[in-house]
Amino acid sequence: MGKTAFIFPGQGAQVCGMGQDFYEHTETGRKIFDQASELLGFSMPELCFEKNDRLDITEYTQAAMVTVSVAMLKVMEEQGFRPDVTAGLSLGEYCALAASGVMTPEDAILTVRRRGILMQEAVPAGIGGMSAVLGMNAEAIDQVVDPIDGVQVANYNCPGQIVISGSLEAVAQAAEQLKAAGARRVLPLNVSGPFHSALLKEAGEKLGKFLENVKLSDPVIPYAANVTAEYVTRAEEVKPLLERQVYSSVKWQQSVERMIADGVDRFVEIGPGKTLTGFVKKISRDVKAVNIEKLDDLEKLKEL
Repeated sequence: MGKTAFIFPGQGAQVCGMGQDFYEHTETGRKIFDQASELLGFSMPELCFEKNDRLDITEYTQAAMVTVSVAMLKVMEEQGFRPDVTAGLSLGEYCALAASGVMTPEDAILTVRRRGILMQEAVPAGIGGMSAVLGMNAEAIDQVVDPIDGVQVANYNCPGQIVISGSLEAVAQAAEQLKAAGARRVLPLNVSGPFHSALLKEAGEKLGKFLENVKLSDPVIPYAANVTAEYVTRAEEVKPLLERQVYSSVKWQQSVERMIADGVDRFVEIGPGKTLTGFVKKISRDVKAVNIEKLDDLEKLKEL
């Protein structure tokens, strides 16, 4: 018998309208949204379900994403669905922390709100950026990018899709060199900052200070950390990893490969979009992957 992993998407998925049926038709889902509203001092249902400009701003996007995914998670847990392991891409790691029992849903929502504000404040608009590199392997990208000051790999997503991040000038220089070295395409991303780059080191350190007052528990369910792609087994390991995660590469492909090596053959993406489901299928054709966005999607779990 194989294992099941719950995986959670990061910033970039379309949040608007997501999770509304969990809010309207389940008491548990509604409770998470209402808790988020009370904790943060604004209406989370209004933010998530009504068209607005705030969802494009990191400090709101991050809180909304985690609220939506955790609401879905709690409804699934209530119905008896539990993972053997868990992981989340970037922001999604906080949902994994909630799923693994390391952090309460309330602390996950409060922490990502602070994380979003710190990241938003760290780099003025127009200073940094990110680009997706398509059709080139990780080793070749590392060889091109490593010698260029001010740019680094932000996300190892899956074979053929890696994201670089840093100052606009350095990202542009890397893009030209990557195309010359054989990348099929290098696409600038519409993001509000150079996430997972050294430009956010100060934001990571400030988050570390904030985390000093957040209570963490040892994982009840193992989770794979973005920074190391290894399982975390003790609470004291978590805070340094979350601090580093803000300005370090996200080893998503390596995390999925680690879980597969551990016997995981079913991946359930919980939250807006199907991005991680797509990544998993590109990483391995030998495992199953489904996404949960709506209440009706829970039927998919019976087929796994």
